[in-house]
Amino acid sequence: MIPFLDLKRVNDQYAKELKEASDRVISSGWYILGKEVQAFEEEFSAYCGTKYCIGVSNGLDALKLILKAYDIGLGDEVIVPSNTYIASILAISEVGAKPILVEPDLDTYNLNPNLIKASITDSTKAILVVHLYGRAADMDPINQIAKDYNLKVIEDGAQAHGAVYKSRKTGNLGDAAGFSFYPGKNLGALGDAGAVTTNDKDLADKIRALRNYGSHIKYENIYQGYNNRLDELQAAFLRVKLAYLDAENNARRDIASRYLNEINNKHILLPNTPAELNENVWHLFTIRTIDREKLQKYLAENDIQTIIHYPIAPHKQQAYVDLNILSFPIAEKIHQEIISIPISSVQNTRDTDAIISIINNFNIENGVVK
Repeated sequence: MIPFLDLKRVNDQYAKELKEASDRVISSGWYILGKEVQAFEEEFSAYCGTKYCIGVSNGLDALKLILKAYDIGLGDEVIVPSNTYIASILAISEVGAKPILVEPDLDTYNLNPNLIKASITDSTKAILVVHLYGRAADMDPINQIAKDYNLKVIEDGAQAHGAVYKSRKTGNLGDAAGFSFYPGKNLGALGDAGAVTTNDKDLADKIRALRNYGSHIKYENIYQGYNNRLDELQAAFLRVKLAYLDAENNARRDIASRYLNEINNKHILLPNTPAELNENVWHLFTIRTIDREKLQKYLAENDIQTIIHYPIAPHKQQAYVDLNILSFPIAEKIHQEIISIPISSVQNTRDTDAIISIINNFNIENGVVK
């Protein structure tokens, strides 16, 4: 079986350094908010091109803390793509605000800037942009709309570590950004981890307190905060892997280039990628077909593991039953047709060859995606 993602092989590449990092933390005697977290924050902010980075517990908490620090809550509205992983929306709900879903562009799967203005009301406080599947959203028009309406722009960069938009990396394209370092991400920890990046010192200071019980000084609490701290051990692991992130992203780009150039099947719709192949970090390589169940079964029978990102649109989830009556046909179409095929930094040429060949032999009678 060709695995969708072999995390053991990914981390085996750096096993010696990861074990040394673990030993370093154990020997330090300091396990919460110590030198490893501080060093990772400095290194990741430099990588993203921002002034500040705050290590936190996971990607959902990163977004929640940004919203909380901006005093966004009950009665406020936050615009968010209708095509995203549920965490983007959960963060909005968690602070008591209302998620306002806006359709994506069918060519990019990211938030469609042309549809944002129609959803802005007097209660709108922010636009939460998701850089989905590893491709940066079209930020210039989004930032202009935010400026015109005095809104904050928050990036969800969980799937786009190192992705580029007009020479700037994600994490440095809005007012603040939340990142997840879940193990399967391009920059993955060996457990849960996350971070916030920003150029706003006041925001950074507030989030540093909020993640630590609302405290800058032990036992002095200036906010009603949380325990959302990045672990010293995960920070040490992330420091090791950050050094290899660009190389890993380039390996993904090489495979994506082969898929784009060599998969040729009228029943398969490939990602639309004009000139920015090298700006996308290809966290996922998603294809579409009108009979996804048949394609997934066919690939499994040919020993290729796939995953659907995502089978149920957020507004159709039981957790958001009040949104179930809404219709977002573009998001629904994507969620009905999309399937992710293997792509990773450790995928070998033989497996890539096999994936391309097998997909090219897939057939649906009288079926073509449009």
